[in-house]
Amino acid sequence: MKYFVATVLTKGKKEKFGLYAEDRKEANKFAKLKYTGIIIKVTEGQEPLEAQLKRLKTNFLSNIKKKKIKPDSLIASIRQLAVMTNAGISIHDSLHEIANATNDETLKAVFSKIADDINSGHSLSSSMENFRFELGNLTIAMVQLGEKTGNLDESLYSLANMLEEIRANVVKFKKAMAYPRNVMIAMAIAFTILISYVVPQFKAIFEQLHAHLPLPTLILLKLEYIFNNFGPYVLALLFILYVVFNYAINNNQKFRYGWHNFLLKVYLIKNIIKFATLSRFTLVFSELIRAGIPIAEALDTSIEMVDNLPLKKKLQSVRFTVEKGGTLNKGLEETGLFENMIIQMVRAGEDSGTLDTMIKKVAEYYKMRFDAIIDGLSEAIEPIMLLMIASMVLLLALGIFLPMWDMGNAVQGRQ
Repeated sequence: MKYFVATVLTKGKKEKFGLYAEDRKEANKFAKLKYTGIIIKVTEGQEPLEAQLKRLKTNFLSNIKKKKIKPDSLIASIRQLAVMTNAGISIHDSLHEIANATNDETLKAVFSKIADDINSGHSLSSSMENFRFELGNLTIAMVQLGEKTGNLDESLYSLANMLEEIRANVVKFKKAMAYPRNVMIAMAIAFTILISYVVPQFKAIFEQLHAHLPLPTLILLKLEYIFNNFGPYVLALLFILYVVFNYAINNNQKFRYGWHNFLLKVYLIKNIIKFATLSRFTLVFSELIRAGIPIAEALDTSIEMVDNLPLKKKLQSVRFTVEKGGTLNKGLEETGLFENMIIQMVRAGEDSGTLDTMIKKVAEYYKMRFDAIIDGLSEAIEPIMLLMIASMVLLLALGIFLPMWDMGNAVQGRQ
């Protein structure tokens, strides 16, 4: 958003007001709606320091307070909206009814505001754009599909099914992570107790006997010093870093892109993100193609719901290839994300006129790949978990017993 200064003639006096807008045309429109009087001119200006600080404070607090709608509540509300739309009830009335019936405060606030926007003449999808964080990209993409095809109720039913599928995968992922997570939490608690209460006892013994301390012991003593003297400060620092990190992710495009790019290089995580993204992308794309939406428009809508920025950028190149007259299979091949088998399937679909069927098969394939990764997650994490546990145990054992062995050898030597 850019900063503009509007010069307004009101009651015979010129006054200047600051406002934010995407461009001058939008700034003129906002100025006419917001200020009474004659708009003399609207010019782009330098944002005052006070306004910058106020905006940063507002953005910071809004990002902390932001909450996504609970998945179960969102799925139930989408199903209700689909049923009520199919029954001929207006979107405005349906949204108000759902908002009044729900116990989810975020859903209540979002749906009430969307209903008010619709009452002001906005479409459902444009009203939802203001709540992309709360609703998710997939919800907005499928609502746009329903508006384009004129079958909003069918799109909402399909959306509910997709959200249920995603929810099932999340539940499966959490179940797969439950055992390793609990083991690591137990180990972390045990390690903290040993560092805080056991190591200080040995520290006193080592100091009394003036024993030579090896590196593992020095590491343990250093950790004990930090834990017992700066524990609250360390926790406070970690919390601040977490909040700042979240703020940077939500407000800095370059930082978010770099973080997403880093995740695509991390063991296991890269495959989860890649196949989850391709599964959702092909699923939405197949629904759009089946509904008769042109390929270029279908790509636009499907790409819009991709969260990972590097993957999104690669998929956008497919849109440019198709726009220039190239084939879909060529565009997909150039991204380097799709296997040769997938490219061949898409090529066959384009040649035979059964592209919607082939893309549906591709979506099923990527869903199968993603499910396989989630099913094998526990086994894949076990080596990492065992390595971390072994490292902690080894550090404790060497840190405590090495000096004791040295003292024992020294005592035997004197005898």
